[in-house]
Amino acid sequence: MALRALDNTMPAAVEERPKKVAKVAAPAGAAAVKDASPGSGGKKKKKNDENSAPRATAAAGEQAVEYIPSEELEAAAQPKAKAAGLVAGLDSKDWIRACEALNDARRLAIHHSALLKPILEKVMLAIVKTMKSPRSAVLKTSIMACTDIFNSFGNLLSSVSDDTFDKLLLQLLLKASQDKRFVCEEAEKAMRAMAASMPPLPLLKKLKAYVHHANLRVRAKAAVSISHCAARMDIEAMKEFGMSALLQVAAELLNDRLPEAREAARSVVGSMHGAFAKEAAARGDEGEDAPSVAASWESLCSLSLPPISAQAVAKIAASQ
Repeated sequence: MALRALDNTMPAAVEERPKKVAKVAAPAGAAAVKDASPGSGGKKKKKNDENSAPRATAAAGEQAVEYIPSEELEAAAQPKAKAAGLVAGLDSKDWIRACEALNDARRLAIHHSALLKPILEKVMLAIVKTMKSPRSAVLKTSIMACTDIFNSFGNLLSSVSDDTFDKLLLQLLLKASQDKRFVCEEAEKAMRAMAASMPPLPLLKKLKAYVHHANLRVRAKAAVSISHCAARMDIEAMKEFGMSALLQVAAELLNDRLPEAREAARSVVGSMHGAFAKEAAARGDEGEDAPSVAASWESLCSLSLPPISAQAVAKIAASQ
C-alpha cells in the first residue's frame, strides 16, 4: 500500500462536480434582441407575455359577426354589382366573405328582388352549400337568408327546380333538429316563414315524404310544418291532396315517439274536422240534422283508417 508523504503538502485536489447555477430570466428587451441576433437563424421564439393582447381566433371572429335583423337591412349601394358577384361570394372559402355575401343576398331579396330572381336557382344551391358549413356564423346567416327569401318570393317552387327545393327543405329540417339552440330556433323561424308564404298544397306534398324519416326530430319538425299547412288549407285543397291520405298522415304521427309530432298530428286532425264541419254548414247540414255531420266524420275515419286509429282520430275531433 502506498504511503503518503509525511510533509505538509495537501493531497491533490479532486475535480469537483460543477454546481448548478440558478437561471435568471432575461428582461423582455434583451430576450427580443437575442431572438433577433444573427446566430439565432432568424427564428423568433414564441413569447408568453401576460401583458400582451391575445391573438384573434376563429371563435372570436365568429362572435364578432353581426346578425342583422331583416328590418334593419338597408338597400345595397350597388345592387347590380352585388348581384353579379353574389354566387362567387357565396362559394368563397373565406367564411367572412361568405357571410358578407349571404347578407348581400338578404339585401337583394328584400330590396332588389327583381335582380335576384334570374339567378335565384344558383343562389339557392350556393346557400344550401353554406348551410353545411362547420362555421356557426355562416350557418346561422345562411338560414336567415332563407327566411328573407321565403318572405320575398312566396312560392319558391315557382322560381327554383324541385331538386333544389328538396335539398333546401332537407337542410332546414336537419338544422331545425340540431342540438345547438340558436341554430334550431333560426331554422324553425325559416320553416314558419316557408309555411306561411308558400301555397300549402305543394308544400304539403313535399313534407309528406318526411313522415317516415329515420330521424325522430326530423319527423317532428316535418309534422309541425304539416300542421301549419293544414291550418291554411280549405276543404277543397284537402280534397285535392286526399282526405284519406291526410288522415293517414295524421294517424301515423299520433303514434310517434316525440310529443311534438303527436301534438302536431292533433292539430292536423282539428284543422281537417273544422274544414269538414264548415263545408257541412255551408251545405245546410247543420241544425236538426247536426248528428249526421259527426256520423259522416266517423264514417270517413273508419273508411280511411284501421279501427284503432279511426277511434283515436274520432276521439280527438269530439273533444274539440
